[in-house]
Amino acid sequence: MAPTLATAFSRRWWMAVTAILENLLFSAVLLGWGSLLIMLKSEGFYSYLCNEEGNSSIYNLSRPLEMPSPNNEYPDYYESDAVVGLGDGVEIKPLVPMDGPMKMNGWLICKEQDEMLNLAFTVGSFLLSAITLPLGIVMDKYGPRKLRLLGSTCFGLSCLLIAYGAYKPNDLSVLIFIALTFNGFGGMCMTFTSLTLPNMFGDLRSTFIALMIGSYASSAVTFPGVKVIYDFGVPFITILVVWAACAGLVFLNCFFNWPMEPFPGPEDMDYTVKIKFSWLGFDHKITGKQFYRQVTTVGRRLSVGSSLKQKELATKDGHMLCLSTMDLELESKPEEESQSFLRSIMSPIFILSATTMCITQLRLIFYMGAMNSILESLSGGDLNTVSLYSSIFGVLQLLCLMTTPVIGQIMDWKLKDCDDGEEKKELCSKGEPKKKCRDRKIQKVTNALRAFILTNILLVGFGVTCLVPNLPLQIASFILHTVVRGFIHSAVGGLYAAVYPSSQFGSLTGMQSLVSAVFALLQQPLFLAMMGPLEGDPLWVNVGLLGLSMLGFMLPLYLICYRRTLYREQEQKEDNAKIYIKINGSDKPEVFV
Repeated sequence: MAPTLATAFSRRWWMAVTAILENLLFSAVLLGWGSLLIMLKSEGFYSYLCNEEGNSSIYNLSRPLEMPSPNNEYPDYYESDAVVGLGDGVEIKPLVPMDGPMKMNGWLICKEQDEMLNLAFTVGSFLLSAITLPLGIVMDKYGPRKLRLLGSTCFGLSCLLIAYGAYKPNDLSVLIFIALTFNGFGGMCMTFTSLTLPNMFGDLRSTFIALMIGSYASSAVTFPGVKVIYDFGVPFITILVVWAACAGLVFLNCFFNWPMEPFPGPEDMDYTVKIKFSWLGFDHKITGKQFYRQVTTVGRRLSVGSSLKQKELATKDGHMLCLSTMDLELESKPEEESQSFLRSIMSPIFILSATTMCITQLRLIFYMGAMNSILESLSGGDLNTVSLYSSIFGVLQLLCLMTTPVIGQIMDWKLKDCDDGEEKKELCSKGEPKKKCRDRKIQKVTNALRAFILTNILLVGFGVTCLVPNLPLQIASFILHTVVRGFIHSAVGGLYAAVYPSSQFGSLTGMQSLVSAVFALLQQPLFLAMMGPLEGDPLWVNVGLLGLSMLGFMLPLYLICYRRTLYREQEQKEDNAKIYIKINGSDKPEVFV
């Protein structure tokens, strides 16, 4: 039995903590691709594509080349590390043949295998973002409960499919495509549904959105953690079966604690209006924002005196004033109609934010897909070094969880000091300097401006470190990659929550994710270009992506112009006459219009 919204609200802290843990273990775990790739190769996925006689790779340094086994012709040639003399002053040393087959855990590895597995990663990462549009539409209408139940089921099924494929990799390697498809879909269901939970935390909404996105981004640490367990000798199939069982616990937690209804936005959670309207008598019940908007319209009519001619009032005395249902009819368009979904996606803020996300997503996804190849190039093909740096990259993903609250605090900066249209305006009207009463929307736009400037600067810094062919410097690239990935999602989520109606948050986030996912598909041809014509050198690809990253500053520039427009609108409103409804000659304004 699904709990009610009131019950869910009382359990919101439990739901938030468990959602963060579930995101860490079950959301975007596919982002830890580097470690999963090593395990898939060790289990023989697509190993049959490799040639036994030799490696067909043009550029593959997946493991250090092994010394051939000794033979009967020159036993000292292989058994001794010293120089072998052949007479007449001729000396030779044993050399490593360049065309010998390369293996990992007894399975052949080659370039064709890398390309096929990278294609599977591309499909999974695409669904990790592209599926968000239909998910957002469904979630905005039906709530997060059903999607979260479906997501946990799909994730558990993906683990079982990978385990089954590892049982017979020569025959069932193709299951990796289906498994990663379910993994991406299930992981995004887990992530996306958790983003509605912060609606229950009021002014801390952006901070909790950042925490949810941080746990989503930090889930890339999961596969490196699994690899550590795998390296201790635990069978790969056993790990995946246990993981699937844990996904069943997520299903149960959602079944007993998540409500059927969508979580309302912070502006809809408060069903009490802080203005005294007890003297008004209504013929029907209304609540929330609709109540405030309708009563404000009635107040405007009474103030200008037009309603006295059109409506029959029981008395003009404020104590006995009674209004009929007709007084609550609004002539203006509802807020939902004035801010339609089509108008939202055609707005410059959405277009520029989608452009910024497309560029950033391509930059980050390409690096994750090509990271092992880049490390192989910088380490001279030392598999131990590649494994070490892949583990470091995985551990550093926890930085997402620790750094995203920073961007959340930036997005929530000084919002509590802002004018919310009720009590704060009263303070401003009694002689306080106007500068102390901040406009909430302007402050939100200002916070988003700062967040995107910081994120884009870090993205450019990440691009610069990728250009330097230095192995230790890649740790700095890991850190910047991790921070940017957490910041960009938190900044976009906070921007949409600030500018657009809460009822459109899921749909807008889904549309943006779909566009960026389609654009991020370019990472596959970029990877093939790096492995083929560029012979494994990512320099020119990184140069192009660095130049493309500069376009991310278009959004902060537009937000500066947009903020100036809001300032002008605010000044214009301040010049207009302030109309108040006063009761019994009191100086206290009961309604501000």
